[in-house]
Amino acid sequence: MRTGLASALIFAAALVAAPAAMANTTRSTNWAGYAVHRPGVSFREVSATWTQPDATCVPGTLSYSADWVGLGGYKPTSDALEQTGTEVDCNSAGKVVSSAWYELVPAPSRTISLAVAPGDVMHATVTVTGHQVVIELDNLTRHKSFHKTLTTPSIDVSSAEWIVEAPSECLSQFACQALPLADFGSVPFSSATATSSTGAVGSITNHRWSRTRIDLIAGTQSLIVARSATASVGTAAPSPLFGGGRSFDVTYAPAPPQAGQPLVRRLARLSDGYIEH
Repeated sequence: MRTGLASALIFAAALVAAPAAMANTTRSTNWAGYAVHRPGVSFREVSATWTQPDATCVPGTLSYSADWVGLGGYKPTSDALEQTGTEVDCNSAGKVVSSAWYELVPAPSRTISLAVAPGDVMHATVTVTGHQVVIELDNLTRHKSFHKTLTTPSIDVSSAEWIVEAPSECLSQFACQALPLADFGSVPFSSATATSSTGAVGSITNHRWSRTRIDLIAGTQSLIVARSATASVGTAAPSPLFGGGRSFDVTYAPAPPQAGQPLVRRLARLSDGYIEH
């Protein structure tokens, strides 16, 4: 279970240093997938379906991955992100641990009481109206659903994302670090759509907005919250889009540790820290 510090210690886990021109491809320490955005365009909804991945675990090696959809968090200046998804981790016994969660950055993530296991087909929707956020997460395999309406003071609707992430752990304001990425194999996303604030609905390739492919490569762009070296355990990259711009896969690939970058030592859900997605 995720644990939280006082709200004063919670900071955005968004991608930083995205090029001002919003290039078609960028690299991140913690995100792999696609984002859509365009100056003057805001979004009110994002959704997608994915299959919960399994993970290849090694006893004694802790690792983490999260799959999600969300609004906001892409801009370098962003301080908010509304998201929901699932997580597949490897615990110290080498066992796979699956869970579901939502997060309204800058607040900490919250675990959802929704059973999820590798192979389950998940569908998620995040809808924002003013400062009201509706989170919907459905396990289509088990026919179970989670639905919650929340209010938050911080909102960012300048982008929409479909992401596999290496979560980060924060012990204080200036001590945050990407956790080792789990070998999740491959995650297939489908039915990926976004809705603008004017009601325009489209896929990732819709002409109303620009899209950016994001590759996860340790040692590149950091989280806003990151203040130290990032874990170097693996990389992840999305496939080209297909299915009318609504589908893609994100695939894990191993990478050797980089010189000068210490591996993150992760204690199981530290009581004095919190995870950012």
